[in-house]
Amino acid sequence: MPTITTALASAEIWEDIQHALSGGGDGRSCQCVWPVLTNKEWDATTLDERTALFQNEIADGPPPGLVAYVDGEAAGWICIGPRPAQRRLARTRNIVTTTREPLDDDSAWAVTCFVVRKEHRGQGLNAVLLEAGLNFARASGARVVEGYPIDTATATADVRVNDLFHGALSTFLAAGFTEIPSTKPGRPLVSLSLNM
Repeated sequence: MPTITTALASAEIWEDIQHALSGGGDGRSCQCVWPVLTNKEWDATTLDERTALFQNEIADGPPPGLVAYVDGEAAGWICIGPRPAQRRLARTRNIVTTTREPLDDDSAWAVTCFVVRKEHRGQGLNAVLLEAGLNFARASGARVVEGYPIDTATATADVRVNDLFHGALSTFLAAGFTEIPSTKPGRPLVSLSLNM
């Protein structure tokens, strides 16, 4: 069995973060700044600009996510943090009409991205990343965490692997999240209260 560990994003592991993002899918080109930019801002940036934005976000803190390692190799990434900092969410109709949380509440956190390198898929890394992300959220004072997954059981057969960066509904439900039906088929909102 491989040894799987996680680490909070930091400037010291920048190369590991890049390795995790570059193993297939859109992670390398996105640089995990999609959630923090508006469509207009996104369209106006180059890959080099997105990379610099992401590197600065990590250097400035707090950590915008975590890296998963398999036997010491950076293998996966999760983006998790306060929802207001992920500005795109407050401009996403499905989220705005479905959420039960105030859009400006820093104690409401969001999971917006998973990336797993191709050679490490099918090992349950998303579940490990989500658990580590929830522990980070709790330790940081988050009250609730939302996710915006794809329901792979009801989604059409043409769901692209790259679209699964949102995560699968089953992963969130297995972690104890509650599904909140939305008006967008196959795209529920999920929520987990961290109040103990």
